[in-house]
Amino acid sequence: MVDTTSADPMRETIVWRKEDQRPSLGASAPLRAGLIVLALLSLSAVLVLPLMVVFGSVFTAGFPLVIEVLSEPDTLAALRLTLLVAAICVPVNGAVGLAAAWAVTKFDFRGKTFLMVLIDVPFSVSPVVAGLVYVLLFGAQGLMGPFLQLHGITIIFAVPGIVLATLFVTFSFVARELIPVMRSHGRQDEEAALSLGASGWTTFWRVTLPKAKWGLLYGLLLCNARAMGEFGAVSVVSGHIRGLTNTLPLQVEVLYNEYQFKASFIVASLLACLALVTLFLKSIVEHCGRMTEASFSKPHKE
Repeated sequence: MVDTTSADPMRETIVWRKEDQRPSLGASAPLRAGLIVLALLSLSAVLVLPLMVVFGSVFTAGFPLVIEVLSEPDTLAALRLTLLVAAICVPVNGAVGLAAAWAVTKFDFRGKTFLMVLIDVPFSVSPVVAGLVYVLLFGAQGLMGPFLQLHGITIIFAVPGIVLATLFVTFSFVARELIPVMRSHGRQDEEAALSLGASGWTTFWRVTLPKAKWGLLYGLLLCNARAMGEFGAVSVVSGHIRGLTNTLPLQVEVLYNEYQFKASFIVASLLACLALVTLFLKSIVEHCGRMTEASFSKPHKE
């Protein structure tokens, strides 16, 4: 319950009482404990044990072998390509996702539902199917293959094809993170800024973007994690050319198929470390976002 006082007619003060608590869901203590144990066991089997196997194999391999594997030209080329693809896809999908979320949440227009469907397409289409679509479009025997060959343009089995496939599978992350955030803020502040004479771009930079920045950063981190770890679509369009079109996930597969198990686990540990760094940054962004939301929603007390 809350009490409101109106000593000042221009402001209402909200006083939160101690008896205001979250309603109980009625779950017994043994049931809650069982659910927690079940969740921990599931996460341990799915996440913790595989990571322990990967890093345990690295420790048993020895430091000299780790340095040797990570300094191989093919591994370094795969790392550079992975970082290059992420460096291209994250800004592009960040800009496109921000524009899509802005259009969906702040404007009314024909085709909004269709745009929402397009945003969800990468989530519903298999990455392998997406890679195959690009092969059918830009491959040597594809729809645009003869035209590309005539002009000396190579997309499939080259870096452009990898970038296109990664752009497709990571397209939805930024938009899907921003749409709920922008919807929760409504349109009142933008309408007020426009009524006071601000231009559309000024309203976007000064009003819309500051309130959505944590959602944007969160979506960019998710996009980056998927871009570095994508396997299915990239595997179809890359051609598996060692030193040229193999990303880190493909390099792990190549080493494993060649029975270089320790080397494959070492490269997999490098990829896992990149994922853990992304997870750490994601946690920081989530914390900052919660603190920001709490500062806006915290009631005044007298």
